Amino acid sequence: MDWMLSLTFLAACVAAGSTGVIFRPGDWYDGLRKPGWTPPRWAFPVVWTTLYVVIALAATRIAVLPGSGQALALWALQIALNTLWTPVFFGARRMGGGLVVITCLWVAVALTLWSFWSLDLWAGVMILPYLVWVSLATALNATVWRLNR
Repeated sequence: MDWMLSLTFLAACVAAGSTGVIFRPGDWYDGLRKPGWTPPRWAFPVVWTTLYVVIALAATRIAVLPGSGQALALWALQIALNTLWTPVFFGARRMGGGLVVITCLWVAVALTLWSFWSLDLWAGVMILPYLVWVSLATALNATVWRLNR
């Protein structure tokens, strides 16, 4: 495994995750109506940290393969959209705008999974939990938006 390559992908994930430190949920989010199935607050940093490590490793597997250009472009798109969601939802407090971003993120992650899977089965499998979590996050964003319009 190319550790410098892994660290580069991990750095992109750290940049995305840092928006959660800059734009914290805070009192505004605490005051919103949320569904009963909302994960506990502690789960978010644990899950995101784990996912970021795994998706960086998946990208590392793909980056060394011939014909990986489109797959890596999709990976770059999903990490960019991932980075954008927190400032839109928590920073600008735009639940509808957040829903648009996270829906685009879901599509980008699904396409990333498909493209990774077609190049390397294990890299595709590594993206699957990310798609599951983004699916939950999309449903949560939609429900919070609907409950608080």
